[in-house]
Amino acid sequence: MTEQLKPWTRAEFEEKLREKGRGYHIYHPFHVMMYEGKLSKEQLQCWVANRFYYQIAIPMKDAAILSNCPDKEVRKEWIVRITDHDGVGDQVGGIEAWIQLGEAVGLTREQVTSLEMVSPGVRFSVDAYINFAKQRSWQESVCSSLTELFAPHIHQQRISSWPTMYPWIKEEGLSYFKKRLTEARRDVEQGLSVTLDYFSETREKQLQALDILQFKLNVLWVIADSIMLASTDIKVEGRDYLRQPVINFE
Repeated sequence: MTEQLKPWTRAEFEEKLREKGRGYHIYHPFHVMMYEGKLSKEQLQCWVANRFYYQIAIPMKDAAILSNCPDKEVRKEWIVRITDHDGVGDQVGGIEAWIQLGEAVGLTREQVTSLEMVSPGVRFSVDAYINFAKQRSWQESVCSSLTELFAPHIHQQRISSWPTMYPWIKEEGLSYFKKRLTEARRDVEQGLSVTLDYFSETREKQLQALDILQFKLNVLWVIADSIMLASTDIKVEGRDYLRQPVINFE
């Protein structure tokens, strides 16, 4: 093995993974506008409604990981992610908390849960992510979840800025972000441990892990692209392309 192809140390590999945060969707123009308080009420509503499709996909993704994982100890830890989002008993999970966010920005529960506002680009991107988790090894799917490395910052950003930038949003709507601050940090520890253990053997596998993480970053970026397009007035030859009806063939 040549010097160039030697695997990075565990610390170096982790740093390479963390460097991918430079492509996190917190830097997408739509999210920058959100942080700066430049989005209209309608644009924020569009974002919440579209991102709900991603929220309901998370436990499906995690269930796919569990179905491919033969390691009981990993499953025992990972399954908590599903209950975090689905909830347990009377406990409010992430999906319900997101619906409450929708209500806090002025949407009805039906508008959120019907998925009537979800754009084709968001559907395609999220479905691609679920299919990845179903078809690839559980370790690869775990690696794809490592965008959680960068999530606490964006959650804290919303908690800190929204009350000032968007005072019309009901405060209880921020419960999802507060909930995820703790959960995401816990989830990162497990996902990062699996990734460092499985992909550290060779430089080739480490590069594969970076490509997988980039795939997930791309998914999130395209979701932001699609939402920005869906919430922006675009006129071509006099026709208004804002919020065209979405045909659901399900």
